[in-house]
Amino acid sequence: MCGIVGAVAERQVTPILIEGLKRLEYRGYDSSGIAVIDPETGSLKRLRRLGKVNELVKANQEQGTEGTVGIAHTRWATHGRPSEANAHPHLSGHKLAIVHNGIIENYEVLREQLKANGYEFSSETDTEIIAHTIHQALKTSESLLDAVQRSVTQFEGAYGLAVVSLDYPDQIVIARKGSPLVLGLGIGENFIASDQLALLPVTNRFIFIEEGDTGIVERDKISLFDKDGNVVEREVHEFDAEHDSGDKGEFRHYMLKEIYEQPRSIQATLDGRITDTKLSDTIFTEAELDILKEVDRVQIVACGTSYHAGSVARYWLEDIVGLPCQIEVASEFRYRKKVVLGKTLFVTVSQSGETADTLAALRTSKELGFYATLVICNVPGSSLVRESDMCLMTNAGAEIGVASTKAFTTQLVALLLLTLQLGKSNGLSEEKEKEVVRELRMLPSYIEATLLIDKQIQLLAHRFADKHNTLFLGRGVQYPIAMEGALKLKEISYIHAEAYPAGELKHGPLALVDENMPIVAVAPNNELHEKLKSNLEEVRARGGELYVFADKSAGLNPDNDFHVVELPSVGDVVAPIVYTVPLQLLSYYVAEQKGTDIDQPRNLAKSVTVE
Repeated sequence: MCGIVGAVAERQVTPILIEGLKRLEYRGYDSSGIAVIDPETGSLKRLRRLGKVNELVKANQEQGTEGTVGIAHTRWATHGRPSEANAHPHLSGHKLAIVHNGIIENYEVLREQLKANGYEFSSETDTEIIAHTIHQALKTSESLLDAVQRSVTQFEGAYGLAVVSLDYPDQIVIARKGSPLVLGLGIGENFIASDQLALLPVTNRFIFIEEGDTGIVERDKISLFDKDGNVVEREVHEFDAEHDSGDKGEFRHYMLKEIYEQPRSIQATLDGRITDTKLSDTIFTEAELDILKEVDRVQIVACGTSYHAGSVARYWLEDIVGLPCQIEVASEFRYRKKVVLGKTLFVTVSQSGETADTLAALRTSKELGFYATLVICNVPGSSLVRESDMCLMTNAGAEIGVASTKAFTTQLVALLLLTLQLGKSNGLSEEKEKEVVRELRMLPSYIEATLLIDKQIQLLAHRFADKHNTLFLGRGVQYPIAMEGALKLKEISYIHAEAYPAGELKHGPLALVDENMPIVAVAPNNELHEKLKSNLEEVRARGGELYVFADKSAGLNPDNDFHVVELPSVGDVVAPIVYTVPLQLLSYYVAEQKGTDIDQPRNLAKSVTVE
């Protein structure tokens, strides 16, 4: 959620820190700040501003922060409202500054203890207790690292932490528990961040900090220690992907750009993984294939959009493969008793690979004795990728818009590839494999054809802009797609929307239907089509206005209160992926009509790294 950037160098670090913050803007935030040490003058200067990073840039131009060691932060409010006083970095005294991602759950107890010891608080945040706790520990510590290591033992919750002090002006001390941190390696300079994308202008070599690690980052060296205080070395990774966040090209928003990138992103997910007629033999290693051959059921755990992708996969796994599959929201999975049956494959789905609840669920799964773990993810080197037995990367490329689009459709493609792989060990016929692979090969062109209805959807969006509620309907495997459509509309237009299986209308939701409630339905020409048509007639009979995205061969006739948008005829298996696209476009154009912040909607963050 929040973003951290830090640098230790010979050159001025303020431009590096600010550029890093700009590259993290897509994650969602409400304020930003910077603290810089100038060893020559022995000064620590802090600037904080409410609002966008540009407000911090203006303040820096007016007041100036110069130095060779510094930390910076974009905050997404948890404890305490968005305000300059609550923005990071937080100080204790005039010598120590910290930035922090995560939540300290026992902060109230620690706050009272610190008050009793004479510390005064200037913010409403849980983070300020970290600064004062470290400041207090420094009084009896041999080093800043020692003070941090002693302090973090008192914190319950999650933290990605960076600390600077005038008493140790050539270093940044870091600590990680439950919130990601990465080190960037330079020549005569080193960097820290919560996301490696922030550091791509200065390095492509990274070390991912492991759970429980602490460390010292200096200009010429990095020293890391595990949770027991032992010196450790972590693997260096080279990051080759280009970060294209600075260029929207011809598009007004990243979200629209990313919607239109989906044919290319899906092709990237498929490249090297299918042949003309079958699944490639190289998606998984021989050892991984041996594990997958033994799987007799699947448990999928995810959050938000990724949960909807997993919900589609449940239909595929049970229909195509015949494997029992359960799907659960990660935040719920963690807090109930579970029964693990047979050789269950535990599958997590996450765009960032750092989703806090999903990561915690993965760790819980290992304690429960699941047979094996696999993650569907878009970020190499992320925590979920490193901690899972197997991974299947989506290769979607950097997604900047908070409302996920190409990350979702590529997750679906990856989950369908996994379905085929599991099917090959469970009696999937060569003919069925060939049929699904044929549809996957056609999928990028199906998406391109669907994007051609852009202008038609743009015109329909005018009819939603003054509405306050919308109902989305789908049947079977299209029900999770209706859920995803409702989520997108909520996220970026702020219109209340919810999804229902169309067959459930008569069990309650029909009470909501009137001329002020638009009803959106997805209607591929499948075995449930006639059932869905009956459900739509129930809506029309009660004065509801329908917007139906339908297969062009479905034979639906538009009317004054029955708007039909025709989509290309596609195979049943890939239809959920194709029917996602018009719902993305609808939510985008409705939000554009309303003038909302499409790429950075209020109150939301791209990567949810706190519980």
